[in-house]
Amino acid sequence: QLQLVESGGGLVQAGGSLRLSCAASGFSLNDVTTGWFRQVPGKEREWVTALAGSGGSSVMYADSVKGRFTVSRDSAKNTVYLQMNSLTPEDTAVYICATTKIRARVPPVPRSNDYAYWGQGTQVTVSS
Repeated sequence: QLQLVESGGGLVQAGGSLRLSCAASGFSLNDVTTGWFRQVPGKEREWVTALAGSGGSSVMYADSVKGRFTVSRDSAKNTVYLQMNSLTPEDTAVYICATTKIRARVPPVPRSNDYAYWGQGTQVTVSS
């Protein structure tokens, strides 16, 4: 069964850091593009970052997080991480990881409907 499970969310003060994890089962994250999105109630889901599979080297970030967030992959643990530094209250959201289909050919910033598998999300709350 293909599954994505996020963890690592929580409450942090502004200026702090969190590391989110997206663990996959049933397939290898090396074979897909993994994206992180965030969702605030009443607002559109926002794309955060996209990490290509091991066959590519593309890593893309939204302007709102560039220089503060870093995405990485641990192939041995089949997990993608999102390191978030210098957090602000505007980063408060449910963070959701998603992947494309296995070996799908997608652009460096896939469209939302290019993602086939989605996790349930983890809440990140940044207090001022």
